[in-house]
Order: sequence, then structure tokens, then C-alpha cells
Amino acid sequence: MPMIKFSNLMRPFEDFFKNQASGGIILLATTILALILANSPLSHFYHYFWEIKFTIGTEAFGLTKSLHHWINDGLMAVFFFVVGLEIKREFLAGELASARKAALPIAAALGGMIVPAAIFALINLGGKDIHGWGIPMATDIAFALGIIALLGNRIPRSLAIFLTALAIVDDLGAVVVIAIFYTGQLSYPALGMVAVCFILLCLGNRMGLQHPNFYALVGLVLWIFLLKSGVHASIAGVLIGATIPVRAKHQHDEFLSKSEQLFDRYRESGTIPGPFHTGQRLGTLLALEHITHDAMSPLQRMEHEMNPWVIYGVMPIFALANAGITLSAAELGSAISHPITLGVGLGLLVGKPLGIFLFSWLAVRFKLCDLPNGGGWLDVIGIGTLAGIGFTMSMFITNLAYVDAARIANAKVGIFAASILAGVIGYVLMARRKSS
Repeated sequence: MPMIKFSNLMRPFEDFFKNQASGGIILLATTILALILANSPLSHFYHYFWEIKFTIGTEAFGLTKSLHHWINDGLMAVFFFVVGLEIKREFLAGELASARKAALPIAAALGGMIVPAAIFALINLGGKDIHGWGIPMATDIAFALGIIALLGNRIPRSLAIFLTALAIVDDLGAVVVIAIFYTGQLSYPALGMVAVCFILLCLGNRMGLQHPNFYALVGLVLWIFLLKSGVHASIAGVLIGATIPVRAKHQHDEFLSKSEQLFDRYRESGTIPGPFHTGQRLGTLLALEHITHDAMSPLQRMEHEMNPWVIYGVMPIFALANAGITLSAAELGSAISHPITLGVGLGLLVGKPLGIFLFSWLAVRFKLCDLPNGGGWLDVIGIGTLAGIGFTMSMFITNLAYVDAARIANAKVGIFAASILAGVIGYVLMARRKSS
């Protein structure tokens, strides 16, 4: 019996998982580089570089922002666009498509958001620092799946899927929190234009428009007005992602029929010596390329094409621009005992696994769902601990919650410390499993 190649059986999730895992390594490397640069003789240049101002457009009609802001307001909108695509796909055809399948990751994600936020609020109760309660709610899927990848076949696919679905619901929760609680002074005329652009995108979807240029152009206008509205511009990515069409132009039977006709025409067309095709054969190949393109869901195609750009480009650049905190030994010692650091650190390291375990137990106890196949309660604790790797989204919310550099530094110390410990402890908890 011929050997079946694993690559031929690889499912879309496993391809996604591979990208996220390798992306975690690059994300870690850029984080370390940022910390080294920020605490080296190049520290002044490092911080000065990100504050260089760039103008898009003209002086009379354009946007002028620092490079740091273009990354956090612009590039991160691309990150949230992919998040929006992932959320929509999961709710339509993924692990969140049915109530019973969605119950466990939704319950776990809610617990993983509520308990960490409560721990932070309790530690910082009564002070101005309490505004950072949203920081420990986040999960960094790239790092978490990177740890899962290191464990190899000791982790069943069901647990990796559970972690992915949990993190996607977590991202949705973070988007809602950012939109409601971390906004500036609202401009209602700008919000009105955002609504107009969103309606145009929805109409384009309903009319069957699938060309990405339409969504890119209207989406760019939506992003500009959202930037002016007081709501963080990254939310534009999620709104645009939610309007991307799901249905392909050619369904399964139509695609098979048209492709078979083209294959017949290709076989019947004449050949000429050399590497080039006849006009008829070339036209047949181009027609086959078009119907293959149109047989794919625009949403799934965009997600597949954008994922590498986000994982290997947007997230490392964000980490390089935001992870560099300059701290002396004395400042580091002071930061470790600061309420912000403790709130973030304990929220991620203790609140995440506690909330995920408690809410998962309640969901199973009330028969809303079942544990993942092949998984037990200790696995839920292990997954919950890995979900305590906050990093990218936690740093993003930090920049929205605080303006003061000292508060931002304290929060980032808590994020780094908790994420490292969560990764190590989560690995140890999951490494006890035997190979499956």
C-alpha cells in the first residue's frame, strides 16, 4: 500500500497552527531585540526613531503621526482585520458554529477575561491605575500555540483547537472592551461617516461584490473616519473583516463542471515545441485559473493570504516598537512591587487559569458542553495557564489604558514576567502527557 503524505491530509487548522507557532518564535526574537536596544547605548536612538513623524497625504489634507502611532493605529488595524476574518469564520463554519461546540470555549474565554480583570481591579481599587483592568484579559495565540508546537504529539488536536477557539473568543471580547471602554472623546459626525462606510461595505456584500479593491478602498475611508471619531482605529479592521463575503462565486458542482470542460479543451488544444503554449491552450489555462480563484470563499482566501503578513510582519514590528522598556535595576525592583505590575502579573498568571477552569467546570457541570476529546481537567488548567501569555494584545491595551511612561513600563514588566512564567508552567503541566 503506497504511503500517504501527511501534507496531503493537512487540514486548514493545522496550516494555521503551523504559521502561528513559527510566528511565536519570531515574535519572541523581536521582543528580546527591543529590550536589548532599549537598555543599551542605543536606547536614545531606539526611542527617538519610533517618534519620527510621517505624513500621509499633503500638509493641507493629510494625516501626520509618529511612526509609533502609525504602527499602533494603522498596522494593527490589519492585525484586527485578520482577527475579524477568523472570528467570522469560526462562528459560521468553525469550532463556534454550533451552540454546544461553542459553549466550552465561550465559557472558558469569559472566565479568562472576568477573573483577571477582577484581580487587577481589586489590587488597584480606589486609585487612578484601575483604568488598566483590561490589560490582563488578553491571550497571545501565537506564543500559546508556539508552546503547544514544542510539545508535539503529546497534545491531541482537540486541545489545540480548544485553545485556538478560546483565544479567538478572547480576541472578540478584547475588541468589545477596546471599543466601549478605551475610546477618546467621541466625534458623532465622524461616527456617522463610519456608519455610512460600513453600510456601503454590507451592501457590497449583499450585491455579491467580491473584488478586494472595493473593500480596501471603502475600508480605508472607514479607517480614516474612525481615526477621527475617538474610537480606536484598530476596530476598523474588525468591521471590515465582518463584511467580507463568505460564499464563493462557483459552488462545488459548478466548479467541477466548468473545470472538467476546460480540462477537455486543454487536452484537445494543440501543442507547439518549446516552453510556450498555443493561444487556445494559454486561454484555457487562464480560464482555469479564474474559476479556481472564484471557487474559493473570499473570506477564507483573504485570511489565508493575510495571515503570513500579520504573523511575520505586523506582529513582530509591533513588538519591536512597543516591547522596548528602559529600566535600571532599581526601577525594575520598584516596578515588580507596584500595584499595576502585580495586577497585570497575577491577573494573567493566576486569574487566567482560575477563570478558565472555573467557568469551564460550570459549563460542563450544567451539561452545556463536554470536555475536549482526550482531555481532562488538568489539561484545562494547562491550557488556561498557556492562555495567560498575554503579550501582543496586553501591550496594545496598555498603550490605550495609560499615557504616563512609568505606568506603561510597570504594566509591561507585569506582562513580560507573567507571560514567561505562564509559558514555562503551562509547558510543564502539558508535558506530563504521554504521546498520543
